[in-house]
Amino acid sequence: MAFALLAGIGFLPRYLVYRNSAYQKETGNGFWTTVLDKGRYGEFLSFVYLEKLPDHKKILANVYLPKEGKEETTEIDLIMIAETGIYVIESKNYSGFIYGNEKNKYWLQVLGKSQKNRFFNPIWQNKAHISALKNTLPDIQDEAYISYIVFSERCTLKDIKFFSSNVEVVPRQLLRKRVAENMKKRPTYFTVEQIDEIYSVLKRFSRVDAAVKEKHIADIEKKKAEIR
Repeated sequence: MAFALLAGIGFLPRYLVYRNSAYQKETGNGFWTTVLDKGRYGEFLSFVYLEKLPDHKKILANVYLPKEGKEETTEIDLIMIAETGIYVIESKNYSGFIYGNEKNKYWLQVLGKSQKNRFFNPIWQNKAHISALKNTLPDIQDEAYISYIVFSERCTLKDIKFFSSNVEVVPRQLLRKRVAENMKKRPTYFTVEQIDEIYSVLKRFSRVDAAVKEKHIADIEKKKAEIR
């Protein structure tokens, strides 16, 4: 009955992917909570690509780390810990044309001929995420981190300029391929045991309670209001 309902409304293919993924076990997010939230669904799709990669690895989603010297948190969409480093993923489930430069504070989303939306530079955003990770994991060398900005298959990366050696900006459909290529050429930073240890440290910052999430959202809204 449930399968017939899902098939009837066109959600069966998504459900089958969801059921075969470790995403629910890792995040606690149910199927409808996942697929009906655009941002969360984008993270889920990236999670699925990452978990198909070979070798021993651990993947975390929605990690809320404290900012240094502040009573605030920064939320990291996805973290993959592998022998070749810590892959930090910022997921943007956008549509339209995307223009951006690593040097600029804001990037641009263009929808049709008239609608243009600015959004904060995701490379800078993920740099702050990595900074929070470094504060949480002080013994790990800087070179172990690599930043991935992942955009939806529904958008076109029209004019993206970035130059840092530890940064990748990719459409989601190429995420698995690009990460696999990096895993082959990057040196080994961690043993299997160290991967599990890092995962254990970071795990306590995921699946946080509602109060942490609500404060995080309130802090973001406060900053937006100050900018206005």
